[in-house]
Amino acid sequence: MPMDYGKRQQGGVVAIECVAGGSRAEEWGTGCAETVQTGDVVEELLIGVGGRGGPAVHAAPFKGGRAALQKLLHAAYKRGDTSVEVRVRRPAHAQQGQQLVPGEADSSGELLGPGSDAAAARMQACIVPQETAGGGGGMAMVGRSQKYVLRSIRDPNYAVGLVDRSESECVAFRGSRSSRVVCALSKAQLQDGYVSYPWEKKMKEVLPVPSASSFLSLLVLPTALDRANSRYNSVDDTLARANAWFLASQAAGVPIAFLNVQTEALLTKISGDMASATVNSGSLADLPNLANASLYGFEDYHGVDIGVVKAVRLWFTAAAGEMPVEITLEEGDTKLGFAISRTEEGFLYISSVMEDDGSRPAPSTRSGLRDLYREAKRASKLLVISRVSCRKVLPWMVSTSGAIRCFDTVSLSQKLSLHRHALRPILLHVLMWDLGTDAPNRPQGAPCPTPQPSPAFAELLRQNSFSWVDQPPQADDEPGMVQGRDTAGDASFRFHNFSLPNNWV
Repeated sequence: MPMDYGKRQQGGVVAIECVAGGSRAEEWGTGCAETVQTGDVVEELLIGVGGRGGPAVHAAPFKGGRAALQKLLHAAYKRGDTSVEVRVRRPAHAQQGQQLVPGEADSSGELLGPGSDAAAARMQACIVPQETAGGGGGMAMVGRSQKYVLRSIRDPNYAVGLVDRSESECVAFRGSRSSRVVCALSKAQLQDGYVSYPWEKKMKEVLPVPSASSFLSLLVLPTALDRANSRYNSVDDTLARANAWFLASQAAGVPIAFLNVQTEALLTKISGDMASATVNSGSLADLPNLANASLYGFEDYHGVDIGVVKAVRLWFTAAAGEMPVEITLEEGDTKLGFAISRTEEGFLYISSVMEDDGSRPAPSTRSGLRDLYREAKRASKLLVISRVSCRKVLPWMVSTSGAIRCFDTVSLSQKLSLHRHALRPILLHVLMWDLGTDAPNRPQGAPCPTPQPSPAFAELLRQNSFSWVDQPPQADDEPGMVQGRDTAGDASFRFHNFSLPNNWV
């Protein structure tokens, strides 16, 4: 090591400071020849160890101190010479586990020179940029001011930095283990970052419906008070509508459970009467007026009037999850064996099933759908269809006019009929009401008692076009059932002369 110790005895030195603890916790021990610790004085820095031309040796004293060494590390990192060896010295008292305190009889309170009983240590390391305290893989600084640390080759978790210190400070840190621990504790910071995650694999393996969420929602827009859509009902009114829709769905027998409700801001461009009728949010004094307003406006820096509509999103889920039902088709199947209707709240459900004629079971019987339907009747629940071919078919929005955006029963029946003609299997998901329900595996001969629905549920049965009781097919010359209006979103469907057999799929 260099012997120019006398010139540096009273001046500053470049010392080691631990920035990341190792897995072996050697930074808190008495020290070994292969590990540098906080308070050790840097004597030599060898850059490019293992290179073809040999390492470049930089020895103390370092003109410019830590800043000069950081420039050397920056240049070496840019060249790709990241393999280094740092050589340090530490007092013999600290090496033996004794505390050095100035004024003691057996210690001068100073670091021992190379010719005295001083201990030497070295560490093989690589140059790495120092990460910021916030983590995320970012750097402390950019450009030539970027900071670098030395990460141990022997223990990759252990990293040290370089600091400017005086001789007395190094004595205090090296002489007392508690001083080093307190110093490290004051500088210790939690690191965070990004790790890869197998999203596609987890979504296929963990979710009940592969790659589909079990969180269901309905977006309720505020009701417009005029045709120009310039004035809307309050947020309380929108919340009441969402609450009424949810309770009515449960009373009708839809097996859903409440999760959460929140307001959702939707941006829109406004002008004219709408701009003049909205609540202005130009200052903090206007905030109390926005608490219950469904529409408020502000002007952006281009002078365009922007309106914010407060909608309500209702989050719910199936009471007991969703069950897949696969309907396989065979040659000779003339009907699927079930009929589909829709509730006032927009839910599609199996309204009736066909009894087997004795010659061959219907597809609904082979798939277990008939047994599920009977279990739903016994529990006074609707057998609600949540997905068709893994596509969600639940109601999802209420417009400003109050119309519910949902799916049409006629188009769904036509799609299922095309499956039957093409002999392609049909995959349905239905909302379950009991975690213990296993209807498709129930014995075929098990009795199914007639359910006793609640009064609200019985009222729904009287209003629906199909009753819970299985209805025998009508003859072709009998008058059909007519539904006057079937509204889905902004489109209206009128059904004329649909006889009961044509409603079966």
